[in-house]
Amino acid sequence: MKFPSLIQISESSIKPKYETKEAKKPYYLSPMDLMFLSCHYNQKGLLFTKLKNDDPFFIDNLLESLKNSLALTLVHFYPLAGQFESIIDKDQHRMLVFIDSNKGSGVRFVHAKLDVTISDIVTPNVPSVVRSFFDFSDGELNFDGHTRPLLSIQVTELIDGIFIGCSMNHAIVDGTSYWHFWNVWSEIHRANGKDVSISRSPIHDRWFPDGYGYKDTFFPYVNRNEFIHEFNPPPFEERFFHFSSETIAKLKARANQEITNNNIVISSFQALAAFLWKSMVQAKGLKPDQQTHCKLAANTRTRLNPSLPEEYFGNSLVVLTSTVTVGELFKNNLGWTASVVHQSVVNLTNKTVNDFADSWLKSPFVFSLDQKLDKDEGNSVQVGSSPRFNIYGNEFAGLGKPIAVRSGFANKFDGKITVYPGFEGGGSVDAEISLSSAYMRALESNKEFMAVVSSP
Repeated sequence: MKFPSLIQISESSIKPKYETKEAKKPYYLSPMDLMFLSCHYNQKGLLFTKLKNDDPFFIDNLLESLKNSLALTLVHFYPLAGQFESIIDKDQHRMLVFIDSNKGSGVRFVHAKLDVTISDIVTPNVPSVVRSFFDFSDGELNFDGHTRPLLSIQVTELIDGIFIGCSMNHAIVDGTSYWHFWNVWSEIHRANGKDVSISRSPIHDRWFPDGYGYKDTFFPYVNRNEFIHEFNPPPFEERFFHFSSETIAKLKARANQEITNNNIVISSFQALAAFLWKSMVQAKGLKPDQQTHCKLAANTRTRLNPSLPEEYFGNSLVVLTSTVTVGELFKNNLGWTASVVHQSVVNLTNKTVNDFADSWLKSPFVFSLDQKLDKDEGNSVQVGSSPRFNIYGNEFAGLGKPIAVRSGFANKFDGKITVYPGFEGGGSVDAEISLSSAYMRALESNKEFMAVVSSP
């Protein structure tokens, strides 16, 4: 289907409603933030039904209320209104990246319009036009926050709906912090934009291993091109697959029945990750002697001792990697595969997190999306986001509750899985899978896989 072009109607900049003492200070980043400088912005958005409303000024009033509530939200999340700054030490050939909350024009706010309907958008196969619902969809990297806003909001009018797309610099937030921002914004908006006491305030103190601080986070570079890599993935398709709460329960029960170690309890998420791993590797038709990886983005807040609160605003995650051969993957059952995933989660402890950060501080690096850096990377599946995030609780006054979540082009490639809670709740899960066309057709033709998938 050919879609019309998106029309940008207006653009403005939003700054915090008022300044706080904390916002005037430099905002330094932790190792877990800085390692994402070569990745894309985090792009997620919510689709709302355009409720029947005869008010000719409905859109104007909605935009004004969104801007006003956003300005109040930024008082709490003030780093998002700043801009990256770097200190260059040419003598020691090194660079320190931090946020200057007093620099930059604030948050970019875009109003756009596209003559499509909700039914055009909410289909299992995600149309490419969804990418236009997000700002910074031309491959901008987090390091570009030196010249670009760290947060951009795009409100797109559809024929019968409203889509709010949010592009947030991933070197500042992980998924937990990203949806925390959404939750507070919607909370303030429902209070009619009043300066209310919010239920969960973000915590901005940065985490470092004992004995370290921001002065230890210099990169051994002075130029962008020394460590920041552009990423242009080969073409891929995106499709949503829905797993009902009953399906998830059955996968979990099956995985736990098939394992022989009674000391292991497989979680719902581990069972689903194992099932998706096996199914996608089968679709790719990899050879038995090839290695394959299942990579999970794992929240480390509760793994630390002392632990960090969920309100910690920043990146607190590591990527867990499970590696087996393709032959092993298919010689064994789902329970065995899930136990491999389970073990990688068990191995995530306070010590491993601190060791990882300590290693980074001694030899700083950034994650690169350029898959050519790893010859086995094309054999991987990488799972991001979480079905535990409070996504459908983001209710905005005048719009009601969201009816769907969609994401932009950012940080996607062949083998990427993004998981969300299902709309109906109850433990249901939506998995947004990115695969090349041939692999996607093979996955859709897998009767065992499609028998587990439910109608959304």
